[in-house]
Amino acid sequence: MSRILIVAPVLILLSGSLVACNSTNSSGPASGSPAQSQQKDASCASSIEEFKAIMANDRAMGHVAERVYVRVMTELDSAGAACAAGRDAEARRILAATKARHGYQ
Repeated sequence: MSRILIVAPVLILLSGSLVACNSTNSSGPASGSPAQSQQKDASCASSIEEFKAIMANDRAMGHVAERVYVRVMTELDSAGAACAAGRDAEARRILAATKARHGYQ
């Protein structure tokens, strides 16, 4: 009898959790909305800005020649333009290619 008293509340809690997992969130932005686009832009933009900071630090430390730094920044500007235009995948491909070309992972 004591097992039933313990199992019953656990089952009730679990069933409530499962219902919550299946509920929809109507307060979030719709697919393709400007808010979602801005989140994607911010995502690729933050990756590009992070790599720009790494490059600036490497240049300041003398690990990267000025001509290489300028070339990388030009490539990252292209990635930034693609990102700003909403072409997240293209921006990430440019960023990945730039990193690979210059020995960064």
